[in-house]
Amino acid sequence: MDLEEYLGLWYEFARIPNQFQRQCANSTTAEYRAREDGRLDVINRCVKSDGSVDEALGVARVVDDVSNAKLEVSFVRFLGRNLFWGDYWIVGLGSDYEYAIIGTPDRKYGWLLTREANVSEDLQDEMFFILEKRGYRYTDFERTRHGQ
Repeated sequence: MDLEEYLGLWYEFARIPNQFQRQCANSTTAEYRAREDGRLDVINRCVKSDGSVDEALGVARVVDDVSNAKLEVSFVRFLGRNLFWGDYWIVGLGSDYEYAIIGTPDRKYGWLLTREANVSEDLQDEMFFILEKRGYRYTDFERTRHGQ
């Protein structure tokens, strides 16, 4: 995976529901920016049910230098150090980086990210096919609404 190509804004198409995003009602995005230390800044945003924007700032580090597809992410910083690193594995990627499928080894968490908020049926089918191939059930994923 080319980290430079991965940078930028992604729209969350779907996710396996989780506790740390329970406040998100719609319009969830993730933005990745390169840092001088080789890590990535991670900015996750969503709109809550009251219309306010929730933002989580984190950092990602590559843990597999061969593929660049296995990362760890931390959203907890204490006394200048990031704590509680979680797996962030890119288990599927569009040939033009038009989508990314993110998972964890235990398949407890998963996200489908796309470069556009609206996705064609063909692209959805391609992502769902890869999910199934990687041992996920697409029925475990909840579609993310964008807009009000």
